[in-house]
Amino acid sequence: MQNVKRILVAIKDPGARALPAVRKAAQLAQAHGAELELFHSLSQTIMVDALQAQEIDLREYEREQVARTVARLETIAARLRRHRIEVSVAAEWDHPPSEAIVRRAIKRKVDLVVAERHAGKHVAGWMLSYTDWELLRLAPCPVLIVKTPRPYHRPTVMAAVDPLHQHAKPVRLDAEILKTAGSLKTAMKGTLQVVHVYPPPVVVTAGWVAGPVLMPGADGREAEARARAALASELERLPLPPHKVTVLEGVPREALPATARATRASIVVMGAVSRSGLKRLLIGNTAEAVLDALPCDVLIIKPGRFKSPVPARSRGAQLMAIPSQMTV
Repeated sequence: MQNVKRILVAIKDPGARALPAVRKAAQLAQAHGAELELFHSLSQTIMVDALQAQEIDLREYEREQVARTVARLETIAARLRRHRIEVSVAAEWDHPPSEAIVRRAIKRKVDLVVAERHAGKHVAGWMLSYTDWELLRLAPCPVLIVKTPRPYHRPTVMAAVDPLHQHAKPVRLDAEILKTAGSLKTAMKGTLQVVHVYPPPVVVTAGWVAGPVLMPGADGREAEARARAALASELERLPLPPHKVTVLEGVPREALPATARATRASIVVMGAVSRSGLKRLLIGNTAEAVLDALPCDVLIIKPGRFKSPVPARSRGAQLMAIPSQMTV
């Protein structure tokens, strides 16, 4: 993601009063000299019977809704163009939203997708929604999930790496995370924090039920030394801008959010791993555990050879008709 030329902004509600994803995408576009596309997927279900009752033509209704949405997007785009940002807009009938966004990203060959967190009726309000997870899972390019409304101002960019490859990450993925974080730091005139969380040494005994037993002391010091050496080796191979390094023992799902808070990170850059051999591709377990708990925006990087399974053809409008006669 070092050379960002096209950014797709997925807008879930073109009529919303606050659009933090648009604002932050505009900042990124200015910093990278990139062009923006504002995109909205009309994915709501159309009740065919209701249209027929009102004598409304289905195709005409679809065209009117697209035109209305495009007009709203153009209003947003006009404000951005005042800041000399090249902006285009698009709206399409397609579903589900995550696949619609991915299809548009592939069609436009974008370098980055920016999407606002889709808040929903969750047990905890900070949890990501199904749409967010699917977008992260399916997108062929990096995805920035905007979780906070605060605009970027000399942001702290935190790169979460795993040079020991404890979580089955490809070797090159850490390099991509570091390069992307370094590029962001430079473009946004911020600071760069490189973080590696290594697991504590454990002894696994037969029959344990409460969990493995932590073994402090010499083993802990050796584990830290190995972690620091592995990270130093990774950093030596890359021409990174000035940065700070944090190496700490712990569990990523707890340590990474805590470190992000302590460093006041604005963006955490981390990798997602696609598990082979499964019918559905999954985001790596570590990423799944950490994403919801992070208090800031998250930029997810995919392995270089990742190919999205989303078909290129749009699904069009989602139609529903209630049968006139229903039998049991």
